[in-house]
Amino acid sequence: MPEVALDRSSPMPLWAQLEGDLRRRLEAGEFDEGHFPTDLELTEAYEVSRHTVREAVRQLNKTGMLKRERGRGTVVNRAEFEQSLGTLYSLFQSVESTGVVQTSEVLALEVVADSVAASHLGVDEDAELVLVERLRLAGGAPLAIDRAWLLHDHAEPLLHVDWSHTALYAELARAGASVPNQGWERLTPVIPTAADRKRLDLKKSDAAFFLERLGSRDGIPVEWRTTIIRGDRYRFVTDWSAGSRSELRPTAAD
Repeated sequence: MPEVALDRSSPMPLWAQLEGDLRRRLEAGEFDEGHFPTDLELTEAYEVSRHTVREAVRQLNKTGMLKRERGRGTVVNRAEFEQSLGTLYSLFQSVESTGVVQTSEVLALEVVADSVAASHLGVDEDAELVLVERLRLAGGAPLAIDRAWLLHDHAEPLLHVDWSHTALYAELARAGASVPNQGWERLTPVIPTAADRKRLDLKKSDAAFFLERLGSRDGIPVEWRTTIIRGDRYRFVTDWSAGSRSELRPTAAD
Protein backbone atom coordinates (compact mmCIF):
# COMPACT_ATOMS: atom_id res chain seq x y z
CA MET A 1 0.00 0.00 0.00
CA PRO A 2 1.22 3.57 -0.67
CA GLU A 3 2.57 5.57 2.24
CA VAL A 4 1.14 8.85 0.89
CA ALA A 5 -2.57 9.37 0.31
CA LEU A 6 -3.54 11.52 -2.66
CA ASP A 7 -5.05 14.92 -1.82
CA ARG A 8 -8.30 15.32 -3.72
CA SER A 9 -8.61 18.95 -2.59
CA SER A 10 -5.26 19.89 -4.15
CA PRO A 11 -5.16 21.83 -7.44
CA MET A 12 -2.52 19.35 -8.61
CA PRO A 13 -4.13 16.66 -10.81
CA LEU A 14 -4.42 13.22 -9.27
CA TRP A 15 -2.27 11.67 -12.00
CA ALA A 16 0.55 14.14 -11.21
CA GLN A 17 0.31 13.34 -7.48
CA LEU A 18 0.37 9.64 -8.29
CA GLU A 19 3.34 10.07 -10.62
CA GLY A 20 5.21 11.95 -7.88
CA ASP A 21 4.59 9.26 -5.28
CA LEU A 22 5.51 6.43 -7.65
CA ARG A 23 8.69 8.31 -8.62
CA ARG A 24 9.58 8.65 -4.93
CA ARG A 25 9.04 4.93 -4.39
CA LEU A 26 11.05 4.03 -7.49
CA GLU A 27 13.97 6.23 -6.42
CA ALA A 28 13.87 4.63 -2.97
CA GLY A 29 14.31 1.23 -4.61
CA GLU A 30 10.98 -0.07 -3.34
CA PHE A 31 10.34 -2.13 -6.49
CA ASP A 32 13.90 -3.38 -7.04
CA GLU A 33 13.22 -6.85 -5.62
CA GLY A 34 9.66 -7.35 -6.79
CA HIS A 35 7.42 -6.57 -9.72
CA PHE A 36 6.04 -3.12 -10.47
CA PRO A 37 2.30 -3.00 -9.66
CA THR A 38 -0.19 -3.56 -12.44
CA ASP A 39 -2.62 -0.82 -13.42
CA LEU A 40 -5.36 -2.65 -11.53
CA GLU A 41 -3.23 -2.94 -8.38
CA LEU A 42 -2.45 0.78 -8.50
CA THR A 43 -6.09 1.63 -9.11
CA GLU A 44 -7.13 -0.28 -6.00
CA ALA A 45 -4.22 0.85 -3.81
CA TYR A 46 -4.61 4.57 -4.55
CA GLU A 47 -8.39 4.47 -5.05
CA VAL A 48 -8.25 6.28 -8.39
CA SER A 49 -9.52 5.60 -11.89
CA ARG A 50 -7.62 3.49 -14.39
CA HIS A 51 -7.28 6.60 -16.56
CA THR A 52 -5.42 8.36 -13.72
CA VAL A 53 -3.09 5.39 -13.30
CA ARG A 54 -2.39 5.10 -17.01
CA GLU A 55 -1.51 8.79 -17.30
CA ALA A 56 0.88 8.62 -14.32
CA VAL A 57 2.56 5.49 -15.70
CA ARG A 58 2.73 7.04 -19.17
CA GLN A 59 4.64 10.00 -17.77
CA LEU A 60 7.09 7.69 -15.97
CA ASN A 61 7.56 5.77 -19.20
CA LYS A 62 8.49 9.05 -20.92
CA THR A 63 11.19 9.73 -18.31
CA GLY A 64 12.69 6.27 -18.83
CA MET A 65 12.06 5.13 -15.24
CA LEU A 66 9.54 2.55 -16.47
CA LYS A 67 9.04 0.70 -19.72
CA ARG A 68 6.37 -1.49 -21.25
CA GLU A 69 7.43 -4.98 -22.30
CA ARG A 70 5.30 -7.35 -24.32
CA GLY A 71 4.09 -10.20 -22.16
CA ARG A 72 5.37 -8.58 -18.93
CA GLY A 73 3.48 -5.30 -18.75
CA THR A 74 5.15 -2.35 -17.02
CA VAL A 75 8.61 -3.04 -15.58
CA VAL A 76 11.27 -0.94 -13.87
CA ASN A 77 13.91 0.25 -16.33
CA ARG A 78 17.09 -0.52 -14.38
CA ALA A 79 20.37 0.84 -15.66
CA GLU A 80 23.07 -1.80 -15.19
CA PHE A 81 26.07 0.53 -15.09
CA GLU A 82 26.68 3.97 -13.61
CA GLN A 83 29.41 6.49 -14.28
CA SER A 84 30.13 9.68 -12.38
CA LEU A 85 30.36 12.82 -14.48
CA GLY A 86 33.27 15.20 -14.16
CA THR A 87 35.92 12.48 -13.95
CA LEU A 88 38.36 10.90 -16.37
CA TYR A 89 37.09 7.36 -16.73
CA SER A 90 37.30 4.27 -18.88
CA LEU A 91 34.12 2.61 -20.12
CA PHE A 92 36.04 -0.67 -19.92
CA GLN A 93 36.85 -0.15 -16.24
CA SER A 94 33.41 1.17 -15.27
CA VAL A 95 31.78 -1.97 -16.69
CA GLU A 96 34.32 -4.49 -15.39
CA SER A 97 34.27 -2.92 -11.91
CA THR A 98 30.72 -4.31 -11.59
CA GLY A 99 31.98 -7.84 -12.26
CA VAL A 100 30.69 -7.91 -15.85
CA VAL A 101 33.14 -8.74 -18.65
CA GLN A 102 33.50 -5.98 -21.26
CA THR A 103 34.56 -7.07 -24.74
CA SER A 104 34.76 -5.31 -28.09
CA GLU A 105 34.17 -6.08 -31.74
CA VAL A 106 36.25 -3.95 -34.11
CA LEU A 107 34.15 -2.15 -36.73
CA ALA A 108 37.03 -0.10 -38.15
CA LEU A 109 40.75 0.13 -37.39
CA GLU A 110 42.46 2.29 -39.97
CA VAL A 111 44.25 5.49 -40.93
CA VAL A 112 41.77 8.15 -42.06
CA ALA A 113 41.34 11.85 -42.68
CA ASP A 114 38.39 13.41 -40.85
CA SER A 115 37.88 17.17 -40.90
CA VAL A 116 35.65 17.27 -37.80
CA ALA A 117 38.03 15.23 -35.67
CA ALA A 118 41.00 17.17 -37.04
CA SER A 119 39.45 20.50 -36.06
CA HIS A 120 39.01 19.29 -32.47
CA LEU A 121 42.56 17.94 -32.38
CA GLY A 122 43.95 21.20 -33.77
CA VAL A 123 45.57 19.73 -36.88
CA ASP A 124 45.08 20.23 -40.63
CA GLU A 125 41.82 18.74 -41.93
CA ASP A 126 43.73 16.31 -44.18
CA ALA A 127 46.09 15.15 -41.42
CA GLU A 128 46.40 11.39 -40.93
CA LEU A 129 44.47 10.10 -37.92
CA VAL A 130 44.05 6.64 -36.46
CA LEU A 131 40.37 5.66 -36.16
CA VAL A 132 39.46 2.97 -33.62
CA GLU A 133 35.76 2.12 -34.02
CA ARG A 134 34.34 -0.59 -31.78
CA LEU A 135 31.09 -2.17 -30.74
CA ARG A 136 31.40 -2.41 -26.97
CA LEU A 137 29.64 -5.32 -25.28
CA ALA A 138 28.94 -5.93 -21.61
CA GLY A 139 28.28 -9.52 -20.67
CA GLY A 140 28.06 -10.31 -24.39
CA ALA A 141 25.22 -7.84 -25.01
CA PRO A 142 25.63 -4.59 -26.99
CA LEU A 143 26.27 -1.51 -24.83
CA ALA A 144 27.88 1.19 -26.98
CA ILE A 145 29.43 2.11 -30.29
CA ASP A 146 32.70 3.90 -29.66
CA ARG A 147 34.64 5.90 -32.26
CA ALA A 148 38.00 7.42 -31.31
CA TRP A 149 40.26 9.50 -33.53
CA LEU A 150 43.88 9.96 -32.46
CA LEU A 151 46.99 11.58 -33.93
CA HIS A 152 48.72 9.10 -36.22
CA ASP A 153 52.23 9.85 -34.97
CA HIS A 154 51.21 8.88 -31.42
CA ALA A 155 48.67 6.14 -32.11
CA GLU A 156 50.14 4.14 -35.01
CA PRO A 157 50.92 1.15 -32.69
CA LEU A 158 47.18 0.86 -31.95
CA LEU A 159 46.63 -0.46 -35.47
CA HIS A 160 48.19 -3.77 -34.36
CA VAL A 161 46.30 -4.22 -31.06
CA ASP A 162 43.89 -7.06 -30.32
CA TRP A 163 40.89 -5.02 -29.11
CA SER A 164 38.71 -7.92 -27.99
CA HIS A 165 39.34 -7.33 -24.27
CA THR A 166 41.29 -4.18 -23.52
CA ALA A 167 40.94 -0.42 -22.96
CA LEU A 168 42.08 2.43 -25.19
CA TYR A 169 43.94 4.31 -22.46
CA ALA A 170 45.71 1.16 -21.32
CA GLU A 171 46.90 0.55 -24.89
CA LEU A 172 48.04 4.16 -25.27
CA ALA A 173 50.09 3.83 -22.09
CA ARG A 174 51.51 0.49 -23.26
CA ALA A 175 52.61 2.13 -26.53
CA GLY A 176 54.26 5.01 -24.66
CA ALA A 177 51.77 7.49 -26.17
CA SER A 178 50.07 10.41 -24.44
CA VAL A 179 47.15 9.40 -22.21
CA PRO A 180 44.58 12.14 -21.52
CA ASN A 181 44.66 13.72 -18.07
CA GLN A 182 42.05 16.41 -18.71
CA GLY A 183 39.36 17.38 -21.19
CA TRP A 184 35.65 17.93 -21.60
CA GLU A 185 32.56 15.93 -22.47
CA ARG A 186 29.13 16.75 -23.87
CA LEU A 187 26.16 14.42 -23.38
CA THR A 188 23.17 14.67 -25.72
CA PRO A 189 20.07 12.54 -26.29
CA VAL A 190 20.12 11.07 -29.77
CA ILE A 191 18.16 8.96 -32.22
CA PRO A 192 20.83 6.63 -33.65
CA THR A 193 21.06 5.84 -37.34
CA ALA A 194 19.37 2.66 -38.54
CA ALA A 195 22.78 0.97 -38.84
CA ASP A 196 23.78 1.89 -35.28
CA ARG A 197 20.38 0.84 -33.92
CA LYS A 198 20.84 -2.57 -35.52
CA ARG A 199 24.32 -2.95 -34.00
CA LEU A 200 23.02 -1.95 -30.56
CA ASP A 201 19.84 -4.04 -30.85
CA LEU A 202 17.66 -0.95 -30.29
CA LYS A 203 14.12 -0.24 -31.41
CA LYS A 204 13.24 3.15 -32.91
CA SER A 205 11.68 4.28 -29.63
CA ASP A 206 14.62 3.23 -27.40
CA ALA A 207 16.68 5.95 -25.72
CA ALA A 208 20.37 6.49 -26.38
CA PHE A 209 23.08 8.93 -25.27
CA PHE A 210 25.51 10.61 -27.63
CA LEU A 211 28.75 11.35 -25.82
CA GLU A 212 31.43 13.62 -27.27
CA ARG A 213 34.84 13.76 -25.57
CA LEU A 214 37.96 15.78 -26.22
CA GLY A 215 40.84 14.30 -24.25
CA SER A 216 44.00 16.34 -23.73
CA ARG A 217 47.39 15.79 -22.19
CA ASP A 218 48.56 18.86 -20.27
CA GLY A 219 46.42 21.07 -22.50
CA ILE A 220 47.36 19.44 -25.83
CA PRO A 221 44.48 17.56 -27.58
CA VAL A 222 45.25 13.90 -28.18
CA GLU A 223 41.85 12.21 -28.56
CA TRP A 224 38.50 13.06 -30.13
CA ARG A 225 35.84 10.49 -29.34
CA THR A 226 32.14 10.00 -29.93
CA THR A 227 30.16 7.23 -28.25
CA ILE A 228 26.56 6.14 -28.68
CA ILE A 229 25.43 4.40 -25.47
CA ARG A 230 22.25 2.47 -24.78
CA GLY A 231 20.14 4.51 -22.38
CA ASP A 232 18.61 1.42 -20.78
CA ARG A 233 21.97 -0.06 -19.74
CA TYR A 234 24.04 2.93 -18.68
CA ARG A 235 23.41 5.89 -16.40
CA PHE A 236 25.46 9.02 -15.74
CA VAL A 237 25.39 10.57 -12.27
CA THR A 238 26.96 13.63 -10.69
CA ASP A 239 27.67 14.76 -7.15
CA TRP A 240 27.35 18.38 -6.11
CA SER A 241 27.71 20.53 -3.03
CA ALA A 242 26.80 24.05 -1.94
CA GLY A 243 29.08 26.58 -3.57
CA SER A 244 29.89 24.42 -6.58
CA ARG A 245 28.77 25.58 -10.02
CA SER A 246 27.54 23.81 -13.09
CA GLU A 247 25.38 24.94 -15.96
CA LEU A 248 22.58 23.89 -18.23
CA ARG A 249 23.68 25.33 -21.56
CA PRO A 250 21.17 25.97 -24.35
CA THR A 251 22.12 24.74 -27.78
CA ALA A 252 22.96 27.33 -30.39
CA ALA A 253 20.07 28.38 -32.58
CA ASP A 254 20.05 26.89 -36.08
